[in-house]
Amino acid sequence: MVVTVNENFNLIQNNYLFVEIARRVDEYQKENPDVDLIKMGIGDVTRPLAKSVIKAFHDAVDEMGDPETFRGYGPEQGYDFLIEDIIENDYKPLGIDLRNSEVFISDGAKCDTGNFQELFSQDNVIAVTDPVYPVYVDSNVMAGRSGKAGDDGFYEKIVYLPATAENNFVPALPQEDVDIIYLCYPNNPTGTTLTHEQLKEWVDYAKENDAIILFDAAYEAFIRTSDVPHSIYEIEGAKEVAVEFKSYSKVAGFTGTRCAYCVVPEELKINDSNGNKVGLTALWNRRQSTKFNGVSYPVQRTAQAIYTPEGKKEIKENLDYYVENAKLIRESLIDMGLDVYGGENSPYIWFKTPDGIDSWSFFNLLLNDAHVVSTPGVGFGPSGEGYIRLTAFNTYENTKKAMERIKQLNL
Repeated sequence: MVVTVNENFNLIQNNYLFVEIARRVDEYQKENPDVDLIKMGIGDVTRPLAKSVIKAFHDAVDEMGDPETFRGYGPEQGYDFLIEDIIENDYKPLGIDLRNSEVFISDGAKCDTGNFQELFSQDNVIAVTDPVYPVYVDSNVMAGRSGKAGDDGFYEKIVYLPATAENNFVPALPQEDVDIIYLCYPNNPTGTTLTHEQLKEWVDYAKENDAIILFDAAYEAFIRTSDVPHSIYEIEGAKEVAVEFKSYSKVAGFTGTRCAYCVVPEELKINDSNGNKVGLTALWNRRQSTKFNGVSYPVQRTAQAIYTPEGKKEIKENLDYYVENAKLIRESLIDMGLDVYGGENSPYIWFKTPDGIDSWSFFNLLLNDAHVVSTPGVGFGPSGEGYIRLTAFNTYENTKKAMERIKQLNL
């Protein structure tokens, strides 16, 4: 008997985008050890965990050192104390009622959005916006739903919904039959948003066409505009067609702590091969309890601290800090005469490269001449060619310095 590989992995194009960026940056840094690089590419945060969060972390770790309060395996779905605070603070103020059984604590929205496709049969047709967060595409390539990639970079079995300057980064509804639609708003990478009315069109489409929306709302805490929804469940009927993913990574600086959650409403049901309706809540619970042992108790207590009065105040200060960075980046690039998008309800700023320079060439220009690390737009899909993404997650001082360096390039 011969062991054979899952050949779907061979269909994945190049390295994972952020691994490739890290590789190039490491190589450059080794060759130029004295260069002061400012990293605005990978969306990692720089501000430390809030004081109330750290205190909760310490207290929970101390509990683990006392035989009276020690905890072993926790519930795979998450502890009720955190789930109840999520419902009370993130959803009830929006007029959304959820059951504890519909909220699942995890170690990251990236993991959840990548894993959730396991619940669907291989012949489902996937639709993604383009440009797109790579995990949505790559996880479905691994699962065998994509077919091969053409010379244009598009996979033959995936439906791409271009989000470009020509349509104000609001993709048109699919013109062909699709089963699963990935949406991310505020959007990564473009930083753009959908209004209530625009998101309602997607929910209505899913209901009319028996489709499912996988809605990544990892950046909703950055929303400052009243007509932009913080949850897809603000739209009537969305519980029947949508799963929502949220994360503490950017909201509370948990990129190194790892905690997130997703909501799978019990109203959400899909067909089996015999036409019977099957609830996704129970299926996701089964998947998680089989493949995931849950987020650690100290980390969940740490996340709970975000919802205390002091925690809310501290988290808001951190968010406002990054919002100011985004404003600085956006206004600086506009002053340089560049076409700029995002940065108002999002920590991401998306801008068009000047003079038709391709994304990787401009990435190299910023790296070599301005010593600023960015993300090439083409890494998010073919429609991202000719664009660059910058993040607002560095310090204000470094952000200001980076903008001064880029300005000196006289683009």
